[in-house]
Amino acid sequence: MFTLTSTAAQQIQQAAANSGAQEMALRIAAKIDPDGSRQYGMGFDDPTEEDMKLDLNGVAVVIAGASQVLLADTVLDYVELSPGEFNFIFIDARDFQGEADQASASGSGCGSGGCATGGCASKGRTH
Repeated sequence: MFTLTSTAAQQIQQAAANSGAQEMALRIAAKIDPDGSRQYGMGFDDPTEEDMKLDLNGVAVVIAGASQVLLADTVLDYVELSPGEFNFIFIDARDFQGEADQASASGSGCGSGGCATGGCASKGRTH
């Protein structure tokens, strides 16, 4: 199941308040590029009937059917990647099953309407 840390939830709630999107849900998406790498996106959006709807740490989250399998074991966090540089990261728990030492951080886009001034990144191997 997709999860959201309390730190990420606080940042998302602040971003929603700053942009007037308090009544909107946070849409999370993922796709596999032709080269096999995983790309993540997020932004405020209105839910549809087909979306999976979650309430995570006080944040309404929606995930479209096509992304649900890719996000099943993913955690969204908000961390300091380097001094003074905070960013959202997507962590795929499947990448760390016995391979934590091989994991590395790599950049990833966050669709329009993203939640942070710093965008987002992914943590883990690409597939």
